[in-house]
Amino acid sequence: MKKILLITAGVLIALALLFTWFKQNTKKASPQTTASYMHEGLNINISYCQPAAKGRVIFGDEQAGALQPYGQYWRVGANEATTIEISSTIKINDKELKAGKYALYAYPGATTWTICFNTDWDRWGATEPDPKNDVFRTEIQAINDAPMQELFLINFDKTDSIGTSNLNLHWDKTLIKIPFSKNIQ
Repeated sequence: MKKILLITAGVLIALALLFTWFKQNTKKASPQTTASYMHEGLNINISYCQPAAKGRVIFGDEQAGALQPYGQYWRVGANEATTIEISSTIKINDKELKAGKYALYAYPGATTWTICFNTDWDRWGATEPDPKNDVFRTEIQAINDAPMQELFLINFDKTDSIGTSNLNLHWDKTLIKIPFSKNIQ
C-alpha cells in the first residue's frame, strides 16, 4: 500500500512540475501584460498574453497557412483567456456590458470580426468557451492596412468630445477598433 501511495505521489509531483514548466515557457514566448483605461470614474483593465508575428501569416485563410484562420475562434492573445474587467456599465455598439469581469474572444474575418464577451473568464484560453455564457457578440469592421505590429497589442484611444473611446486590438497589419462609451443612466 505504501508503494502505491509513493508512486501516486511521485506521478502527481511530476505532473505538477511539468505543468509549471509548461506555463513558464509559454509565458516566455508570449509574455503576460495588461492594458488599462481610466476616465471619469470608469476603469477598464485587460489582462492578456502577447504572441509575436515572427514572420508568420497571422490572419487569413486556413489554406494559406494563417496562424489564426478566418471564421475560427481566437482567444485574443495567447495562453489563458484574455480578461476584461470594468468598473461601470459601458455600451459597445448599443449593447450594454455591465460592471464585472469577462473573457474577451473573437472570430476574425477578412472584413469584419465578431467580438464576444463571456462570463467564463477563469480558464485556459485555447478551448472555445460555451456560447451559452456569452453576454453578447458584436460585429466590428477590420482595418487590414494598419502599420505593422510585431507583438499583439491591446490599447485604448482617448475619449472624444462625445464620450466615445476605442478598445484597440492590433497585430500584424490588422487593427480592430471597438468603440465604447460609459453608460450614463
